[in-house]
Amino acid sequence: MSETRRAIAAHVRANPGVHFSGVVRGLDLAPGQVQYHLRRLGKEGEVVAEELRGRTHYYPPEYDDWERAALATFRRETARDVLAHLLDVGEAAPAELADELELARSTVEWHLDSLVAHDLVDKRRENNRVRLALARPEATADLLGEITPSLPERMVDRFTRLVDDFVEGG
Repeated sequence: MSETRRAIAAHVRANPGVHFSGVVRGLDLAPGQVQYHLRRLGKEGEVVAEELRGRTHYYPPEYDDWERAALATFRRETARDVLAHLLDVGEAAPAELADELELARSTVEWHLDSLVAHDLVDKRRENNRVRLALARPEATADLLGEITPSLPERMVDRFTRLVDDFVEGG
C-alpha cells in the first residue's frame, strides 16, 4: 500500500464519517488523488463509502449501518446540536428544540426527518403533541464522543444556518 493510501486510510480511521472534501482538506491532497485512493481502499475493503444527504462519507469497515448513519449525521452541526440537546434533556417537543437551539422550526423539522429515518430519534404522538427522544441514547452518547468537527465543517454549517435564518425571515 502506498504512503498516500495509508495516510488516507489513517485519516478515515481517525475521523469516521468524514466526507470527501474533509479528506481532501484534512490531508491537503488533490481531489483526483484522493478519489483514486479512496476507490482503491474501498475495493480492498479498507474503507466503506456511503452517501447521506448529498455527501459521500467514509468509514472504517467495522461500523454497522446505524453507526455509519449516526456518524455522518453528527458531522452536521445542527443535527449534532439537536442530538446533544436530546441527550441532555431526555425528550422534547420540536418547538422546544427550535426555541432552545435558536433555530427556525423548519430547520429543526428538516433535520428531524433524517434523524427519524435513520433511527437516531424516536418521534411519537402524545395527546396530539409530538415528543422526541433519542432512539439509542447510550450508543448515541458513545459515538458523539468520536466526532470533533473541523473549523471548515463548522463554518459551512454556520453559513447554512445563516441562509436558513435569512430565508425564514424574508
